[in-house]
Amino acid sequence: MSPRHTVRVATDLTDREACFAVRKEVFVAEQGVAEDIEYDAWDAVAVHVLAVREDGVPLGTGRLLHGEAAAKTGDPAVGSLGRLAVSREARGLGVGAALVRAIEDTARAAGLTALDLHAQTHAQGFYERLGYVAYGPEFPDAGIPHRAMRRTL
Repeated sequence: MSPRHTVRVATDLTDREACFAVRKEVFVAEQGVAEDIEYDAWDAVAVHVLAVREDGVPLGTGRLLHGEAAAKTGDPAVGSLGRLAVSREARGLGVGAALVRAIEDTARAAGLTALDLHAQTHAQGFYERLGYVAYGPEFPDAGIPHRAMRRTL
């Protein structure tokens, strides 16, 4: 039986710190991404989402960039979904999909019409199952192969 979890927008410092802790666990510790490139200036303006187990243990996170992110996507109506990370214990339990759907709901509420993301190639199938379509060639990011993907909301 999978643990029950909830997903919410990270609205306070404690939630944001939990988001960063999950990212550190997944990207820095597991995948070897340098900590100095994992956190960036976009974190200050991003909408962060957090998945927590019913006992409050953080399970996953992701972020939405919009507004200032127009420079990142090239279109102010297109947001950027990024830094999606799910702790090892929560993988395969629907946490990642719940985070993506929460980010999509937040994007719709902000008036966005689509979301772009850069998927690690091993996760491309996950995003395809959620309606994202790959475009452009594979490219490296932090030494990990990625593909650009987009979903119309």
